[in-house]
Amino acid sequence: MTRPRIGVRHAVRGVATALRQQGNLRIELAVAVAAVATTLWLQAPLAPIVLVCGLVLCCELLNTAIEAVVDLVSPEAHPLAAQAKDVAAGAVLVATAIAVVTGLAHLGPPLLERLTRGTP
Repeated sequence: MTRPRIGVRHAVRGVATALRQQGNLRIELAVAVAAVATTLWLQAPLAPIVLVCGLVLCCELLNTAIEAVVDLVSPEAHPLAAQAKDVAAGAVLVATAIAVVTGLAHLGPPLLERLTRGTP
């Protein structure tokens, strides 16, 4: 049995740290789990939902990393530091908007059909 590569351990530690420290990441993960569960319940295509959920989670992790580096390099307020943080947060916002549109497109019709038909 081989030991996991050191990089994997660092990556897992990074995700665990972000989950502990970032409330938004925990919320996004809970929404992703709910979206995947809803997709399975509706028997809708899973791949698009998993992909956009992964996109949002990855963007949030990158946003967290960028914020940490900016805080390290520029502890005092600076317009470029604020710009870097704002742009990183904007990436999360764009990914979330894409996820919402994808979710509505793929889950809206089967959910509406279930609700109007009354079938569990």
